[in-house]
Amino acid sequence: MGAVQILEYIESNILLFDGAMGTMLQQKGLKLGENPEIFGYQNPDKLSDIHYSYLESGSNVILTNTFGCNELKLTGEYTVEMIIDNAISVAKKAINRIQEEEKKPRYVALDVGPIGEMLEPMGTLSFDTAYEIFKRQMVQGEKSGADLIVIETMMDLGEVRAAVLAAKENTNLPVFCTMTFDESGRSFTGCLPESMVVTVEGLGVDAIGVNCSLGPKQLIPIVDKITKLASRPVMVQANAGLPKVVDGVTVYDVTPEEFLGGVRKFVDMGVSIVGGCCGTNPDFIKEISNNLTSLKKVVLNNKYKSRVCSYSQNLEISSPIVVGERINPTGKKLLQESIKKESAEYAINLALEQARSGAQILDINVGLPGIDEKKVMIKFIKEIQSVTDIPLLIDSSNPEVLEAGLRYYNGRAIVNSVNGKDESLDSILPIVKKYGAGIVGLALDENGIPNSVEGRIKIAKKIIKRAEEYGIKRDDIFIDCLSLTVSAQQEEAVETLKALTEVKKLGAKTILGVSNISFGLPNRIAMNTAFLTLALGSGLDLAIINPNASSMMEAIDSFRVLYNIDKGSVDYIDKYSNISIDTPKSSNNTTSNISLDTIVERGLKDEAERETLRLLENNSGDYIIDNILIPALDKVGKKFDSGEMFLPQLIQSAEAVKNSLSVIKSISLEKSTETVSKGKIIVATVKGDIHDIGKNIVKIMLENYGYDVIDLGKDVPIEEVVRVATEQEVKLIGLSALMTTTVQSMEDTISYLRKNNLDTKVFVGGAVLTENYAKEIGADFYSKDAKSAVEIAKKNL
Repeated sequence: MGAVQILEYIESNILLFDGAMGTMLQQKGLKLGENPEIFGYQNPDKLSDIHYSYLESGSNVILTNTFGCNELKLTGEYTVEMIIDNAISVAKKAINRIQEEEKKPRYVALDVGPIGEMLEPMGTLSFDTAYEIFKRQMVQGEKSGADLIVIETMMDLGEVRAAVLAAKENTNLPVFCTMTFDESGRSFTGCLPESMVVTVEGLGVDAIGVNCSLGPKQLIPIVDKITKLASRPVMVQANAGLPKVVDGVTVYDVTPEEFLGGVRKFVDMGVSIVGGCCGTNPDFIKEISNNLTSLKKVVLNNKYKSRVCSYSQNLEISSPIVVGERINPTGKKLLQESIKKESAEYAINLALEQARSGAQILDINVGLPGIDEKKVMIKFIKEIQSVTDIPLLIDSSNPEVLEAGLRYYNGRAIVNSVNGKDESLDSILPIVKKYGAGIVGLALDENGIPNSVEGRIKIAKKIIKRAEEYGIKRDDIFIDCLSLTVSAQQEEAVETLKALTEVKKLGAKTILGVSNISFGLPNRIAMNTAFLTLALGSGLDLAIINPNASSMMEAIDSFRVLYNIDKGSVDYIDKYSNISIDTPKSSNNTTSNISLDTIVERGLKDEAERETLRLLENNSGDYIIDNILIPALDKVGKKFDSGEMFLPQLIQSAEAVKNSLSVIKSISLEKSTETVSKGKIIVATVKGDIHDIGKNIVKIMLENYGYDVIDLGKDVPIEEVVRVATEQEVKLIGLSALMTTTVQSMEDTISYLRKNNLDTKVFVGGAVLTENYAKEIGADFYSKDAKSAVEIAKKNL
């Protein structure tokens, strides 16, 4: 059966996937450290038997043995095309082997996993490179006859976007997409399940969900969040519980019968696609298949609500929202200069300042004559989203700039803007639909801005009609009724307010650049505040304002109380119970006189270098490290632990410290009197494991705390760890493993270290590990993340 039929099948049936592949391959002879995809290529009969066992157990869909089949992981003469073509062929032959009276639909899914390297800004892999890697896989998958594409086990929303775009832009196959989350309710990089749903559904995937990392019981809260928001079929492939070591073998703590209990709960919550991940086997799939008739399909019927998001923030636009206006070069000489220099530092400070002052969305406009606006927009978006997770409104009159901004933005944005001209509608609305964004519609056309309410509403209706023809929902259309300068067009201010009310009657949302009203007048803030208050009462949803203007923020906060949005005045009381403290003040000089610890917290790399040089004029390098850099990183670490900051910001702060340390080291070498090393630490991904994302992040953090990190890389032989530890007299070793199949290698490495009587402590980390698991394999410490690795180092070196 083909691509269309599988989507039709899901409408009235539970679709059953297969289970784990890695452990099944091990049972067929896959050795530790051997590439699973190449093993499958060399042993097609064994691979076919695995597929057949899942099909015989009742699977509708089997995943190809291509999870790690990308050009960065394959070695020797093996190519992506060879592996994928063979894997799909073997899967199809397994389906053809199935002989049964019941004509059960069967499908082959191209399995696409993470690339294995972190994307910028957390790593060095560019979005464009990731896209090309995925494109190669997707194109070959369709060419070789896959029925659908499954993008799975993703941890980074940016990588998900690259993979989905590669699939949607280069194939006609259905695309299913799942990410992996831990018990904190976030992915490894801090992504929320809600942000995944909003972003990936916007890109047009056919099914969405979660796989791996946790067992059925632990996944329930995450699945609950997904099913309450999703409008597409939801897919769940849980692990067989949590791993533990029994007699040196990794086992899971959930039986097939218990697993079925979890699947029942998922289906009751609205999940319509199920299967198994790590630790499952054909017995688990058979248990589900035998009981499929007792599972009652629940059709999701979530009411659509307009949302914008970053990877770690998800904002429902259901009450007045503050859009920070300050990243706009109009009338801002310092910002204009930085845009011309293609330097994002000033804009980053504006972004952070507005976020602290209460902005919920940030408007990004870099339009200036004589610049490469597309290039600058991409750079500013990348830099700003690396240090703050506030959702963005991408602002330009150039369709190419808007598309570039949407392509590289790691979330779901709003585009500003389109207008009533056919040329504008035809060029911009397809872009908005493609990326699943919201759209601002300006109430103007070829004849300019109408004077009357009726004229503006006529244009608004045209924009809404055309947008809906492209499949853009009315809730995602934000009509700007346009606030004109009251000093020149006084009578039209009231018309704008009337137009807001009429737009709300149409079912669309509203947006205004409020400060336009006061150009040319004295005491502009008073006029802006009064107009904002009137606009809110007329139905304004998004207010583009300067959040540093305290009177305007006070007006919005008061409105939320008066209109029963801020229930019990809880937010108002919390904010204003001690109004004299930390009242925000407007300032254009956002990059001057910032302390080094604040620079680190904000992740400002260039500023870190300059301020460090200044401090070194009167302070030693040791003083700066011990009294500024380390405390600053500790502060950032605490915010990371509490969920106030996430991995991308943590990495940016670490990079700022790295830049500062580079300056200190260079000066120290010149003076030959100071040292910044606090001890040697080995980090390594164990034998058989080719994943080093977590290890690389740990390395960055440890180095920036002043430790000398010896990175042995990935797939490191046991003897090599012992040799280097002995020769370098290392007192602390960090071992990483991402796969359940390589935890045994981690245990063997620890055992070998003990047998050689090395005076060293070992800490371990990785997605499959827990604190109890770490103790069982003989580790001294369990490191759940990079910050905990630093704490271990502090106490043991």
